[in-house]
Amino acid sequence: MRLVVDGLVKNFGDKKVLKGASFTFEKGKIYGLLGRNGAGKTTLFNCIRGDLDYEAGSIDLRGQENEKKIEEQVGLVYTEPLLPEFLTGEEFLRFFITANRNRIGEPLSLNEYFELIKFEDDDRHRLIKGYSHGMKNKIQLLTVLITRPPIILLDEPLTSFDVVVALEIKQLLKAIKAEHIIIFSTHVLQLAVDLCDEIVMLHGGKLKGIDSGLLGKPEFEESITGMLTEEEDA
Repeated sequence: MRLVVDGLVKNFGDKKVLKGASFTFEKGKIYGLLGRNGAGKTTLFNCIRGDLDYEAGSIDLRGQENEKKIEEQVGLVYTEPLLPEFLTGEEFLRFFITANRNRIGEPLSLNEYFELIKFEDDDRHRLIKGYSHGMKNKIQLLTVLITRPPIILLDEPLTSFDVVVALEIKQLLKAIKAEHIIIFSTHVLQLAVDLCDEIVMLHGGKLKGIDSGLLGKPEFEESITGMLTEEEDA
């Protein structure tokens, strides 16, 4: 299974954000999408998810047997969680499972799902409105883990977690990556090194793969920083 982004162009008025971005993402890998703030990482995710139209190019999921539209096969964890704050965590989770029954197969129990993200018993019965940003992100991430879409897009979700929870989530993502294409957007280099199999740069409106052999080496950070500080039109 491959996600093929080919010649993607996206403009907002006179501002050109994606300028013919192309890359092929493969199943079984976690990709780190690196770029400066405003480079277009969230825009790229929204185009893949089908939330934004684009001016040119294509996005295709190849090697997948079902005939679902690509947007139906994408799970996106947003930087800012979008949840019904008038429900408790348990009420929302129960509703979500019922509404997505045809996508889940044989669901786990509510307790088993909450255990996946190490969610405390007392917090499950509190209104989402009173949750911290990190707790909301946990619930949002759980909805993706429940439905297990072929493509999982993570828009900087780990930045709101403490060290222990972030480690647990990274281990969980590594455990499920064999059956998914996972793209992890971040501007934190260390997160990319710890979690990802390959690094993709979004700079100057285009996508560029980075030699995976550089991961973990002293020159990795210097190489990435050098690329990101180049002039847009260099």
